[in-house]
Amino acid sequence: MLSESFAQGVSLLHRLDPRLRIVFATLFSFLLALSLKFPTLVSGLALSVILVWISRLPRMEVAKRLTVINIFNIVLFLVLPVTFEGTTAFFLGPVACTREGLLLAARITLKSNSILMIFIALVATMSIATLGHGLNRLHMPQKIVYLMLIAYRYVFVLEQEYQRLSTAIRIRGFVPKSNIHTYKTYAYLFGMLLVRALARADRVYQSMLCRGFKGKFYCIHQFSFSRTDRIWSGCLFLTLILLGGMEWLAPTIF
Repeated sequence: MLSESFAQGVSLLHRLDPRLRIVFATLFSFLLALSLKFPTLVSGLALSVILVWISRLPRMEVAKRLTVINIFNIVLFLVLPVTFEGTTAFFLGPVACTREGLLLAARITLKSNSILMIFIALVATMSIATLGHGLNRLHMPQKIVYLMLIAYRYVFVLEQEYQRLSTAIRIRGFVPKSNIHTYKTYAYLFGMLLVRALARADRVYQSMLCRGFKGKFYCIHQFSFSRTDRIWSGCLFLTLILLGGMEWLAPTIF
């Protein structure tokens, strides 16, 4: 259901401190989301491509992730130019396509691809457990860390429960069709899955209480900031400053 295929690697980015990667990916995403100028957006895209290349991830797997988001971007290129008011760039039959709509679709495309690739290169290259411990070390609210780690732990259990229920109804001769019986059957299936999930959550909570759980999450991972981390943090945050300067200090081009 949830794979950590990118977390298994030996690249330089895999060895960087998780806290540095989380902080840089977050700041980069906010900066790109607030940027409007194309030189900044194109530079951000180039940086994300370079980081994906350094992370030595399987290109086809990265392309599959990008395909999902770019299908949505293609829809934006079809819709925004004909629905966004502005200067007419060209006519597509009787329909006028505006320059502002095209530029907005291009900005969204550059931002979405850049942010997704940065998270693939920096965050997806660590396991969920490492991500949780990294967030804990960054003093994120503990309840968020609990929810993420426990949800990741038990989503596989729920998947197994769903598979058992699905197998049980197929053994009884159920064949899904487009009729009321099928809709009722799936409604009962998901209802039963919810009931069993609640019952299991109660059992897990009771067992945690029996083991001395007092609402505090103890992180046993110890992170150390090495010399390589310091060099990379200087380079990455200098890049952020340059991108910010291009956006808010450079003359307006577009």
